[in-house]
Amino acid sequence: MRVPTTARYTLTTTTDVPFPETVERVRTELKEEGFGVLCEIDVRATLKEKLGAEMEPYVILGACIPPLAYQALDTEPDLGTLLPCNVVVYEREGETHISAIDAERMFSIIDNDELGPIAVQVRDKLARVLDHAATA
Repeated sequence: MRVPTTARYTLTTTTDVPFPETVERVRTELKEEGFGVLCEIDVRATLKEKLGAEMEPYVILGACIPPLAYQALDTEPDLGTLLPCNVVVYEREGETHISAIDAERMFSIIDNDELGPIAVQVRDKLARVLDHAATA
């Protein structure tokens, strides 16, 4: 099992799997873990269109598990400012990277202990998404 590393606010891993296939794997693994993808942003295409900027492939997937989102929002209505949970897939110097928000760290900025168990569930699910999507 490839264990995602933790940056200050993300779970991150790399893979030798090509970018397009990794994006599809991430979508599949999100679904397997109960996430729906609410939005998808092709950052590369957007920045090319808006700024004429060239960059390597970069996609943001806004993911959500409805029952957990409902539970969290019922506990802390302003939590919606931190939703959905973003997962990014990008290419740098020929290597594909996958990063997801670390829900435990993200929710820790909110002074509400009831969110802790929800954050742990989300973090664990996102860690599995990264692990499975990155495994060739």
